[in-house]
Amino acid sequence: MATPAETARDALVTFLPHRLNRQPVVVRGLTADELWICAGLSAAAGLVLGVPLAWLTRSIAMVPTLIVAGIALGVFVGGGFLRSQKRGRPDTWLYRQLQWRLTLRYPVLAAHLDGRRLVTRTGWWSTRRTADRGAA
Repeated sequence: MATPAETARDALVTFLPHRLNRQPVVVRGLTADELWICAGLSAAAGLVLGVPLAWLTRSIAMVPTLIVAGIALGVFVGGGFLRSQKRGRPDTWLYRQLQWRLTLRYPVLAAHLDGRRLVTRTGWWSTRRTADRGAA
């Protein structure tokens, strides 16, 4: 007959997998959210470069061509760069780093980015300890 401790354990998960709540890596070390951000910024850069080039060459096909080329180049280069930046850091490091930089540069956005919870103080921290630890 099973003891009460064993029956209670059967209904519960006794372990938590280490990578259970992490986003999976999709392409070149990027998660799905990072891939969308990288592709969106690359597409915007391709659009900005494609419109004047389409006007100069009088070919509207330059716009979508440079958008697609920009996305491909952005995912390839951006994925490699972000992978090297994220190596050995926690999963949320990139998001906290972006939140911190935007909070410091644009304090008006801090309320919308939940940046008020971040420690943005610069200077010396004091522990109020003395050098004489053993003198009592």
